[in-house]
Amino acid sequence: MRLSDLQTKEVISVDGKKVGVIVDVVVEATGKIKALILDNIKSRRFINNSKDEKEIIWEQIIRIGEDIILVDTSKSR
Repeated sequence: MRLSDLQTKEVISVDGKKVGVIVDVVVEATGKIKALILDNIKSRRFINNSKDEKEIIWEQIIRIGEDIILVDTSKSR
């Protein structure tokens, strides 16, 4: 799977809320994805120069489907 494939999917929490859109990934030296970097959807409603990014670690991902990525944001780091 390519990063561009991941970026087309919506990131949704287990409680049904949209979390954000993938803008980047953090990759370990081994090549394994460590985390997804999301742009917060709520911050896009207002013109704001500050970046509101959220990191979702790989262990928080429950399932990667055809259209969405389901995450559990309550899991600790």
